[in-house]
Amino acid sequence: MAYRSSTLVPPSVLLVDDEASFVETLSKRIAKRDLKVSTAFSGPEALEKLKSGGGASNFDVVILDVKMPGMDGLETLAAIKLKHPNVEVIMLTGHATVESAIEGMKAGAFDYLMKPCDIDLLLAKIDRAVVKKREHEEKILQAKAQMIVLKRGF
Repeated sequence: MAYRSSTLVPPSVLLVDDEASFVETLSKRIAKRDLKVSTAFSGPEALEKLKSGGGASNFDVVILDVKMPGMDGLETLAAIKLKHPNVEVIMLTGHATVESAIEGMKAGAFDYLMKPCDIDLLLAKIDRAVVKKREHEEKILQAKAQMIVLKRGF
């Protein structure tokens, strides 16, 4: 089943979770819907992929587990928002970490979902996050174009 999006270009998603079987299963389910999906198994690996992959221009949405060993989801979120503020982040949480997901929303996450998540709900959230990101990028481009016009005195 292909992904039906309100955007023309299929979204690019970075899935970050330390549970390899969960990442493998969810990435396959996302890829079956014609989305581009990359994976990372830790916060530092995700940050490296964002950096080396072109950051905001390469990934539209990061799906990020809250509870990971070492650098947890909240620390990873803070680092993503610092370096790549236009990338939207959807937090994934187990029941015991809902408070952390809410903290993530306060720190700039787009939304959060409980694990295991319904694929259709996840796809809908991805779509809304991509629309938000692309609208923001369009506003930035318009502002830059307006500044150029003003500088040239047109």
